[in-house]
Order: sequence, then structure tokens, then C-alpha cells
Amino acid sequence: MDTAPNEILTPTPQQLAWQKAGLGMFFHFGVNTFAGKEWSDGTIPASAFAPTALDADEWVRLARDLGAAHVVLTAKHHDGFCLWPTETTDYSVASSPWKDGRGDVVREVADAARRYGLRLGLYLSPWDRHEPTYADPAAYDEFYLRQLRELCTNYGGLVEVWFDGAGSAGRTYDWGAIGAVLDELQPDAMVFNMGPATIRWIGNEDGLAADPCEYVTRSTDLNNYDEDVIGLTEAQYLPPECDVSLHRGWFWQEDEGPKSLEHLLAIHDRSLGLGANLLLNVPPNRQGRIDAADIARLEEFRAALDARFGAPIPAELTPQGDAVGAELPAGTRWDHFEIREDVTAGQRVRGHRVLDAEGTVLAEGGTIGVRRIHRLEEPVRTGPLRIEIDGADAVIEAVTVHDAGDAAVPALPEAYRATTDAPLD
Repeated sequence: MDTAPNEILTPTPQQLAWQKAGLGMFFHFGVNTFAGKEWSDGTIPASAFAPTALDADEWVRLARDLGAAHVVLTAKHHDGFCLWPTETTDYSVASSPWKDGRGDVVREVADAARRYGLRLGLYLSPWDRHEPTYADPAAYDEFYLRQLRELCTNYGGLVEVWFDGAGSAGRTYDWGAIGAVLDELQPDAMVFNMGPATIRWIGNEDGLAADPCEYVTRSTDLNNYDEDVIGLTEAQYLPPECDVSLHRGWFWQEDEGPKSLEHLLAIHDRSLGLGANLLLNVPPNRQGRIDAADIARLEEFRAALDARFGAPIPAELTPQGDAVGAELPAGTRWDHFEIREDVTAGQRVRGHRVLDAEGTVLAEGGTIGVRRIHRLEEPVRTGPLRIEIDGADAVIEAVTVHDAGDAAVPALPEAYRATTDAPLD
């Protein structure tokens, strides 16, 4: 990715609030769930959509209990099936047997999010393999704008609108008109990766960022979409989101189970721990429920995070020239070090080192951003620390250390990569 390390651009208040929230939960759900497919071509009949016990409260409550600030629902995937009773097509829940065609999954998730204090995001695929007008760009743009307007009007405030670029290489949508709808109806929503984007894709579906984790970029070419499709022509402040599924695939499949705890902790360290955001997909099953194994794994994940970070010890910060002193009580034991940069005036830290009173380097890295977490292989006992900073006018707003003790689960090696590529059906 072509980054712009010397250009200091600043986040909007909405971008900064989204970054600090950090964690969201994704729900991939639709006709694919019932057909055992990851992608489908728009020919699965609407009658296939038939959850027997859909419980959006369960979905959102699980997200809340994990610590997510928002949820994102696939209102329409590439197959074109709509999880709300849209007026634009009959390929929707209104033509399904679920609730005799009177159901609205988007409404149920929106209401549940409101009840549990989470914000709502919606995924609306630009690529539509069912809609006949897709072959006519002007007609389809009008069709798509009507769908977007319905979602932006009828379900309250949105925190995120997700434009998946899959299938859209070489296709130019009317991003000006799309942006105008968002500016009119959802001006505070983050826009994922295409058109009037305000946040960007990390570049893989493994949930893994890298160091440096840049918030300013000149290009999102790493996602293999044409530059004119993305609509990015100059450096912008575009903080990254790491998307990954709890399972191998994105939609529920009967032969798949959740990733291991060690894998999830590695994802945490390589996404949130590097200053990116994490969007973890948890796919509802054909009942419209979350599998018991998934619930158990996420409860285990939350317990492991609480063991690591549930009793933070804050440091008192003092400026020391180009460094920052972090005062801890003598002999404080810790194995996780968390540092936060004030990025209201832009991301400025290019490198940092954490030293103890004897000058031993305990941890080091590149960017910090809204959060940076270092995990030590073995716990240490220290008092005052010194944090050396590379980056003019950088401001460190907080330092905390954590002691996971015997509850710490080793993260997987840095080079570990998940296998999430699913075949096209």
C-alpha cells in the first residue's frame, strides 16, 4: 500500500469515535445460509429463507457481552436477496415463508441493537447477481439508490455502511449520488472502502493488520479494485478495519466450527493490538440462532481478554524531551503493555521503544495510533518506564500495563495466517 507517512491529516470526530470503539460484530445471514453456499448467483428461491427460531436479541446480546460497540448486518449480499421488505424487488423476505412474508430481519436487528445499547451498521452489496437491471448501469444505479435510501431512512442512525467491492472490478457506480444520499440521511456513518469511503479494508480476510498500521493513505490498490471504483485520488485519513469470520467461511455451514481461542487471541493482537479496528463475523445458523459452540468459544474469548486486560494499572505520564516517562509503583508485575496516542491532530508516531529504569528495551514497534498493545513472552517487574518516541509533536495520552498471570494464553506466531478463502459456488 502506498502510504503517506509525512502527511499529517486529522480524523473527523466521527472517525475518531469509531476508531476508539474498536470492536464490532458482523452477521452474515441470508439465502446462502440455507443453501450451504458462500456466494450464490441469485437463483436460490426466496422460499429457501426459512429460519425457525430467529432471535436477533441473542445475536446482539452476544456482541454486547463480547464487548462490541456495534453490529453490522448483511442486509443484501451479492446474491441480491434482501433481508428487509424492500419495495425495489420481490427477491426479499417478503417472498419467503418466514413470518408468512411479514418479517424484517433488518428491523429486528436494529431494534435489538437499540435495546442493548449498540449501534447498527448495514452491508449493502453493490454487486447484485439477481437484479436484471444490473446489466444497465444507469438503471441499476437508480435501483441501488432506492435500496440505499430505504435502509438509510427506516432503521435509525447508522454507524457504518459497508460497500463490499467483490464482483465490482471494472464497474463504476454512481458514487456521487450514493455519497449524496449518505450525506443527506446518514452523515455520521462510516463508509467502508468504496466511493465516499471514510474507513478502509486492511487488505485480507484474516483479521490481521501489520506494523506500521497507517491511518493516512494515498491508495487502496491492495484490494485489487480499480482506482476509479474506489474513488480515491489523493491522500486521505482512512483508518483500517480488519474483517474476519469466526468460522472458515462467512455464512453458516454445518461442517464448520469456530476458530480456536489461541487463533482469536492472535487476531486480537494483530488487529486491535496494532491500532486497527476489528469486525468479527459470527454467522447465525438455519434456525436463526447462534450455534452453542460459537457462544461457548466467544465466552471463552471474553474470559481470556478479561484475564489479560480486566485489571489495568495506569501509569502517570511525564514529558522527558523526545520521550515520555511512565511512572509505575516499584516492582509492578506486568506482561502486557498498552499505549494510546492522541490522534486528534493526526497520527504522528513512527516508532517507539519501551525501556525500564536500567535502559533495557522491553518492547518496541512502529506506529501506535488509538491503541498499541505489546505482549511479553514472560512477565516482568518494573517501576518507572521510559517511552522513546519517533515522530514530531506526538502526544501520548495514556499508558497502562496488565498482568494476565497464569491465565495468559500464548498468541500464535507472527507469521500465522488463517485459511479463510472459500470457493465460489
